[in-house]
Amino acid sequence: MTHLRDRARAAVDALEHLVGGLGTALLALAALLWTVFVATACLVWVGLPAAPGALRVVRATADRERARLSRWGTPIPTPGPVPTALPVAVRDPFVRRELGWVALHAVTGLCSGLIGLALPLYAVQDITFPLWYRLLPAEAGAPGIVWWHIHGLAEALLVGLLGLGWLIATVTVGPALARLQARPGRWLLPPPPGIDLSLRVAELTATRAAALDAHAVELRRIERSLHDGTQNRLVAVNVLLGAARRAVRRDPDRADEILGRAQDAAEQALGELRTVVRGILPPVLDDRGLAGALAGLAGGCAVPCRLTVDVPVRCAASVEATAYFVVAEALTNVVRHSDAGRVDVTVRRRQGRLLVTVTDDGHGDADETRGSGLTGIRRRVGAYDGRMTLTSPAGGPTRMEVELPCGS
Repeated sequence: MTHLRDRARAAVDALEHLVGGLGTALLALAALLWTVFVATACLVWVGLPAAPGALRVVRATADRERARLSRWGTPIPTPGPVPTALPVAVRDPFVRRELGWVALHAVTGLCSGLIGLALPLYAVQDITFPLWYRLLPAEAGAPGIVWWHIHGLAEALLVGLLGLGWLIATVTVGPALARLQARPGRWLLPPPPGIDLSLRVAELTATRAAALDAHAVELRRIERSLHDGTQNRLVAVNVLLGAARRAVRRDPDRADEILGRAQDAAEQALGELRTVVRGILPPVLDDRGLAGALAGLAGGCAVPCRLTVDVPVRCAASVEATAYFVVAEALTNVVRHSDAGRVDVTVRRRQGRLLVTVTDDGHGDADETRGSGLTGIRRRVGAYDGRMTLTSPAGGPTRMEVELPCGS
C-alpha cells in the first residue's frame, strides 16, 4: 500500500511538472519563432534593432524555466540582464546556451508535455466510458477508435479496461516524461563551467550580508522590547518596593497597596519576558512540532485559514522557526491589509527543501515598500539561503511562496 501511495504521489508530481513544463515550452516556441524571424531579418540589416529585444525575450523565458526547475530540485541561479551591446550579447556564453535550450525545449518540452497531459485525460475518458456510452450512437465508435462500434455494455467495459491501461501508463511513464522534459534545462540553463563558482560566491556574499542584516534587526527588536517594556516594568517594581519599604511602619495599609501594585508590575514584566523569549524561538515548536505550532496559528487567525502540512520528518530547529515566523507574519498581513475572506497555508517537504505557500483571496497589490513586514520575511528567508516569491496583482489573489533548504 505504501508503494502504491508513493507511485501515485510521484505520478501526480510528474503531471504537475509536465503541465508547468508545457507552459514554458509554449513560451520557448514563441521565443524561438520570434528569434528566427529577427535573425532572418538581420540578414538584410532590418532586424538588427530588434535583436537585443529578442535575446531579452529568450532570457526571460529561460528564467521562467530556471525558476520552475529550482522549485523541484537543485536551484539554478539566474545570470542577470542580457548585455545591451549586441556583439557582447552574442558572445555571452549564457545567451548561447539559452538559444540552444529554446530550440530543444520548444520541441521536447512541448511533445513530452502534450503526451503527459493526454495520458490521464485518455485514462479518465475510457474508464468512465461505460457510464455514458449510451449517449453516443453506435456508429460513433469508441473514444479515439472510430472504427470500433460499441453495441453493448460488454464492449464498453472493454474500453474501460483500456482506460486502466492508460492509467498504468500515466503512473509508469509520467515521471520519465517529466525527467525528459527537464533534461534540456538541467543541461543548458546552469552557468557554464568556471562561471558557476563566481556566481555562487556572489550569491553567498549577498546571503551573508542579508543574514547579518537580519541578525542586527532581530537584536534591535529584542533590545527595544527589553528596554521599552521589561526594563520599565522592573524599574517600576523597584520604585514601588522602595515606597512600600518606607511606608511599612508609618502606614501598613498603604504599604500593602503598594506591594500589590509591585506584584502586578512584576507579573507584567514576566509576561513581556515570555513574549520576547517566544519571539526568539517559540517553545511550541519543541512541544508540538511544526505542524502543531502552525495549527495554533491557523486556529487563532481572524480570517478562516485552511492548513495543509506534509512534513513527514522534523527539520532543523532554525528552519522550523523561520517557517513559523514566515507563516505568522503572513497571516498578520492577511488580517491587517488584505480584506481576505479565506487564506490557505501549505507546508511540504520536497527533495531537501521546505516549501511554504500562503495564498489569500484578498484585494492583492501587496508591496514590500509599504512596511507590511514582507521585507522582514525576505531578509529572514535570505539569511537561510532560501527564496521568497511574491505574486500579488491588483484585485488579488496574493500568493507568497518560500523555499528553505532543510537537508536530506
